[in-house]
Amino acid sequence: MKITKVLVRDIRFPTSLNMDGSDALNLGDYSATYVTVETASGLTGNGLTFTNGRGNEIVVAAVHALESHVVGKNLDDIIADFRTFYRELTVDKQLRWLGPEKGILHMATGALINAVWDLWSKREGKPMWKLLADLSPEQIVSAIDFTYITDVLTPSDALDILRKGENGKRRREAEMLRDGFPAYTTSTGWLGYPDEKVRRLCREACDAGWTAFKMKVGSSLDDNIRRAALMREEIGPSRKLMMDANQVWDVDEAIRQMKELKRFDPHWIEEPTSPDDVLGHARIAKAVAPIGVATGEVCQNRVIFKQLLQANAIKYLQVDSCRMGGVNEVLAVLLMAAKFGVAVCPHAGGVGLCEYVQHISIFDYIAISADLEGRVCEYVDHLHEHFVDPCVVRNARYVAPSHPGYSITMKPESLDAYEFPAGRVWRELRTVATV
Repeated sequence: MKITKVLVRDIRFPTSLNMDGSDALNLGDYSATYVTVETASGLTGNGLTFTNGRGNEIVVAAVHALESHVVGKNLDDIIADFRTFYRELTVDKQLRWLGPEKGILHMATGALINAVWDLWSKREGKPMWKLLADLSPEQIVSAIDFTYITDVLTPSDALDILRKGENGKRRREAEMLRDGFPAYTTSTGWLGYPDEKVRRLCREACDAGWTAFKMKVGSSLDDNIRRAALMREEIGPSRKLMMDANQVWDVDEAIRQMKELKRFDPHWIEEPTSPDDVLGHARIAKAVAPIGVATGEVCQNRVIFKQLLQANAIKYLQVDSCRMGGVNEVLAVLLMAAKFGVAVCPHAGGVGLCEYVQHISIFDYIAISADLEGRVCEYVDHLHEHFVDPCVVRNARYVAPSHPGYSITMKPESLDAYEFPAGRVWRELRTVATV
């Protein structure tokens, strides 16, 4: 199955109009650099990387800069040596100066890599989690680039973890098919929502069976206290309340605020400071314990995750499905987390991220962690209607996907309507703005 063409589209949704996705640093339009790999057989694979509006066109350009490593390749050849294919994208000797393995170029890599995995999954007629779960430990290890991480995880270590995960694997798979994977909601606590809307959404979510909620916190301690009191009042003392600072604080400020906010019994504080500040996270983690520290949605590669784990800087690892180099690098991070005994609670939200990460969490439980203690997967109730196979949440649990692929294929009519800048929705918004 030869890959003949790579198509890439700039897709943006005007979520900023309703303050959806608003936090301490971000108020944008949920967007996707959307990739389609075409084959001579007619089968296609899809991948995307999430952005927040302006600048999405730069990631689109980065995909075009990398597509020569994909076009002309045979899928079976890629599968036979997935590690080499991954390194062709990440170690391009002309583009490497723009990375390496970080930022815009790495996000573009993730979109392309995920599209190839989606293609493979569709060809096999399996959802992504099932494709991964059915691979042998040797096949999984052969897909991982261990460069820069062998001081904490060697191929031998990874094989040991995966072979241990073989025990009870089918039982856990049956459990996921029966019960689904536990989720928490962020949809009730966006920073830009007025208090009455937060109250209403919390009540609706409690009625729907949600037991874990996340709220956004900002620079104002008084506002954070007011909103935390509001949410704790609405959800009650027994449900979990997570907090997310989205990198807005310095280290000392993070410690100061959390000492005040601990009265609301937060389960974790997410992104309390710069995502690159490993030692800062370690200091915060020590100071605010037993409140957990969580981070990962903008960790740029497996090396940063390695250091966070080495420094005991995080209690919850929030791997993102497309910030890094796609499935291959996610596998490396899942295995490092397992070695350190740290719970993986993937970052979702955005557009398509919930569709992606359900597969990661389900596979992690079935084949690697074999443990649900402390593990929960983020859910945000936005934009799922634009996907052919959208994620489904019932009783606060992700239902295990059953359709082939990575659940990331978008409806053609949505792509046409929301492509920027010429799609129908964006033309209509420009017309309204000029009236």
